[in-house]
Amino acid sequence: MEENLGLQLSIIVPVYNVEKYIRPCMKSIFQQGLNEDCFEVIIVNDGTEDHSMEIIQDIIDQHKNIIVINQENQGLSVARNNGIAMAKGGYILMPDSDDMLIDNSLKPLLEIAIETKADIIVADFLKMNSEEINNFKGVCNADIKIEEKTGEQLTIEDLNANQCYVWRSLFRRNFIVDNHICFYPGVFYQDVPFTHECYIKAGRCIRTSQQFYIYRKGRPEAATFSYSLKKGKDFCTVIARTWELTKLNNPPHIQHKLKEDIFISFSNMVYNTAFMKSKSEKQQIIDYMKQLVPDLAFSNGLRQVIYTFMYKNMPYSLITIRYIYGIFFDNCIRPFYYHWLRRPFLEK
Repeated sequence: MEENLGLQLSIIVPVYNVEKYIRPCMKSIFQQGLNEDCFEVIIVNDGTEDHSMEIIQDIIDQHKNIIVINQENQGLSVARNNGIAMAKGGYILMPDSDDMLIDNSLKPLLEIAIETKADIIVADFLKMNSEEINNFKGVCNADIKIEEKTGEQLTIEDLNANQCYVWRSLFRRNFIVDNHICFYPGVFYQDVPFTHECYIKAGRCIRTSQQFYIYRKGRPEAATFSYSLKKGKDFCTVIARTWELTKLNNPPHIQHKLKEDIFISFSNMVYNTAFMKSKSEKQQIIDYMKQLVPDLAFSNGLRQVIYTFMYKNMPYSLITIRYIYGIFFDNCIRPFYYHWLRRPFLEK
């Protein structure tokens, strides 16, 4: 595919019930020192039920490089996929609509992307609550480190299973399209399989310590704030989708990394499920997991071996034991450690 040499970047912003946050997000996009002829902003109105679109209508009217896609509510994955299908820029950025870009931080990243033609450029970010964002005065990106890596190196050295955030990266559009990489529709945690697939299939990559993004933490309305039967089943789905990547012809070290990351996701799913109130819902989630990935197995260390044995032979007991351990650890071991061991040491 030929890339549009004039249009360097497509910024895809899904919008659904974010009226408190969408305006600062949109304003930050236009505070990057970029010529508006070189980028487009694709707003995907995912059937928002509040006043999000009205709140940013004046911004839409002011800028000719904004495209609006209106669709029935189909979830973040479909919104992003539709935005990618519409995109014409050489690179794609997918910020969440309740977050922000740091002023004048995107231009240097885009320049690196265009110069290197890397498949993925991964940068750093800040986590802030709303009060901290209101008092934010900017960052000093001094002594920035820029490393060129292969996709394999990026996977091994930089991929954190608990931080598969697509918004921290620029993706070369043709890399995404040519490899048929997309978000699995209708689920939460969709960043996990998407990020893993991108990393293991990427060729040339850039890892930079530059901070360019503000992740808004502690928002009660956020999609990942609570856990439910729906989210438990979604967790199972993304584990299954990531497990499918182990069926590719991966080098041994990539295969090992994939399974380690999947085990982290699996243990998180087990932990969250264990603390649900409904026994029936717990069993539904673990049954769904076994239905999706009957061959799920881990063997790196005693903990993984025990989890695998119980998952295959006594899955409900795995959930129960994880709950008992969690209660014991949180109520006994952790307080003892912090009160009697850690605190006296820190006070010396």
